[in-house]
Parts: sequence; structure tokens; C-alpha cells
Amino acid sequence: MSATKEIEKELNVGQRGPVEHERRDQIIKSADEHFRKYGYSKTTVSDLSKAIGVSSAYIYRFFESKQAIGEAICAMTLGRIGDTILEIANSDQSASSRIRKLYKAMVDKGFELFFNDRKLHDIVIAAIDGKWSSVVGYKEVKLGAIRKIVVDGRESGEFERKTPLDETCLAILETLAPFAHPILLEQNDPEGLHESASAVSSLVLRSLAP
Repeated sequence: MSATKEIEKELNVGQRGPVEHERRDQIIKSADEHFRKYGYSKTTVSDLSKAIGVSSAYIYRFFESKQAIGEAICAMTLGRIGDTILEIANSDQSASSRIRKLYKAMVDKGFELFFNDRKLHDIVIAAIDGKWSSVVGYKEVKLGAIRKIVVDGRESGEFERKTPLDETCLAILETLAPFAHPILLEQNDPEGLHESASAVSSLVLRSLAP
């Protein structure tokens, strides 16, 4: 299952009507375009209804609010990053290499979103501040990827087995936070953040050593 689908399972608030529906997809596509061009805060449901050629009431048949539409867009945005994370977790490289790549990918994808899709970067900030369910789903995707890597590392003898698995995975997840939060990406340069990510991944790997 893709990361987007995993995240969408958490979108149980504000979503109406059938999940698989042509009009729903059209609303999401139009919203994605408007958010990229004008930003989340400056786009209204009325703007979307005009772009699609339907009434606002019709849009409310599928989404109870603009935030609900934003949740769907955010799920797609975070899902693309999540797919990269899952690809790393499921690769056949050593667990240690996957840990290092995980930290690097968080920085790379974060800056890619910041520089190339600034308006979508802004919606992720809104999602984090508002504790949207899409952010909760994304967290579960990251935690699942970490668990996969740690379990593989323990089975191969790369990582220690004494620390409870849940505790280990949660701790690694917390150390990833500085390299994934949009606000922190704004305040740092890519080279400096990559250096920090490399240092933290090395520290984590030393803590995981048997």
C-alpha cells in the first residue's frame, strides 16, 4: 500500500460521500492547483466552486469544510514523501545504510517541498499547527518504516535487541523531527542541515550497535 493510502485512512473527519468519485477527484485537483498558485489561506471554497463550475453546496457534499479539502491535499503531499521513506525502508541495503538514507531523505524532500512547492509547504505548516489527521497518518508511516529497518537490523545482528522495540522506534522518530519540520527548514540552509542529519544518524547508529 502506498504512503498516501496509509495516510488517507486517518482522514475520517470532514470527508463526505464516496471516496472514489470523479467529482471528488476533480475538487481535489482544482484545490491542489489553487493552493499551489494562491496558497491555502487565500483560497476559498467559493474559488474552488467557480473553477470547477459547480456550486459551493455541491462541494460540501464531499467535504464539510476547506480544511477537509486541505487534509486531502496534505495527505497527497506528505504521501509523496512517505513513499520515498517506505522505499528506503523496504530496500535490500543494510539496516545501517537505510538509517543514514532515511535522515538524508527527510532533509532532501523537505527542502524540495520548501523551494519547489512553497504554497504546499505552507499547507503542511497549517496541518502541523492544527494537528490535522493527515499529519497523524504521516507519523504512522514514518514509525512503520523505522520499525521495519530496526527489526531487520536486529535480525541481521547489526542492532542490539535489549531495548524495547517500541521505545527504540519512537526515539528514532523524535530525532527525525528537526529534519522534517517546515519551520526549521526555513531557518536552516541545506548544507548545514545535511551535516546535522549525518551527525545525528551516526549517533543513533552508535546507540543501536550491539
